[in-house]
Amino acid sequence: MDLTARHPRTGELPSTVKFMVQTLAAAGELQRDLQRELTYDGLCAAESKGSGGGAAPAVAAAKTADVRTAYLEGRPIAALARDHGVSRGAIRTAVADLLPEHTTADPGAPAPELPVVLDMPGKVADLLRTAELDDAERAVLDHGVSVRRGQGYPLRANALRAATARP
Repeated sequence: MDLTARHPRTGELPSTVKFMVQTLAAAGELQRDLQRELTYDGLCAAESKGSGGGAAPAVAAAKTADVRTAYLEGRPIAALARDHGVSRGAIRTAVADLLPEHTTADPGAPAPELPVVLDMPGKVADLLRTAELDDAERAVLDHGVSVRRGQGYPLRANALRAATARP
């Protein structure tokens, strides 16, 4: 049904189109009302259990130093979150600059070199094993993992760009 069709002489929408649009609008309104009602019921149920809605609490400023010290001593993030009654994300925010993936904010510092994932067919990997390769290329090939995919066993290897670049 063409919802944009108009009567050729009067230019008005046909009654079937008007009915269809009104029906779709009513269905949308019903859906919106049901969603509002279910949200309200969920919030009431959560409140009756003692937990309110909203965002999870953040680590208090007074406890941030304790959290950071405990993290540096080797406590897991999940354990710190349980102990302080906050989410793991809140703990990660408090110790963000201590996490291993944190990089320096110095704009002059070179960006860390990220590994390249190479997927090659198993037959190509076998052929490369017989070829003469540099030490870095040989190490990448030797540390690769065979992965079962489809009909064959491709080799998945992680390498730094320097090992994969040709002069």
